[in-house]
Amino acid sequence: METIDRKSGSALWHQIGEILAADIGAGTFAPGAKLPTEPELMERFGVSRFTVRQALGHLEQRGLVRAEQGRGTFVHRGSLDYRLSKKTRFSQNLIEQGFEPGGELLIHEIVPASERVAARLKLASGAPVIHRRGVMTADDVPVELGDTYYPADRFPDFDKARLQYQTITAALASYDIHDYVRLSTEIEARMPSAEEARLLRQPKSTPVLVVLKVDVDSDGAPITYSETLWSAERVTFKVDVG
Repeated sequence: METIDRKSGSALWHQIGEILAADIGAGTFAPGAKLPTEPELMERFGVSRFTVRQALGHLEQRGLVRAEQGRGTFVHRGSLDYRLSKKTRFSQNLIEQGFEPGGELLIHEIVPASERVAARLKLASGAPVIHRRGVMTADDVPVELGDTYYPADRFPDFDKARLQYQTITAALASYDIHDYVRLSTEIEARMPSAEEARLLRQPKSTPVLVVLKVDVDSDGAPITYSETLWSAERVTFKVDVG
């Protein structure tokens, strides 16, 4: 058991937080590493679970760690610098910064286009669209929860194409779309719902950035409309105005 000074006048949780912060600074816990469990920290310092949670909460407020419900507490790797430009590509953005891109598909369905989706894709209201919802990750950490819509008539069997090709760019190329650009991007901020926070593995008290975007082909025809939520503590957007 590690000794802490119970007569110093400094709160026990604060002392524990400073010790763990020093461990992180010294590289004992590397970026992305999981901290010891609450019972392990309780045993290490000889304190209650409440005290350990106070210490971890303080570290999270300082941005040194992040708590993921059901998984534990992890050393914060730092913010992802995500570049928004005419040719934004998720995988390329991450790979260039040394992150491993990944993701999980949650929904694939064909639905009637709402008025909002139809207007963005320049379709008649109620026209069939492909709706895909998924979580995108950087080094297995969720950074984006997105709903993306495609004109169903233009992309038959798109689910099979996405299984065959590793990236969206490659899948679109199989439909003779060899280049596409960003037509518009809108960004706003709000608090997540409980389900959104769960899927992003972040506290409900942490804001999300909502990004609405439309991509078009070389003829200017819309091919995708997306509404995505980004964890505000894990991403910084950099806009390329060139």
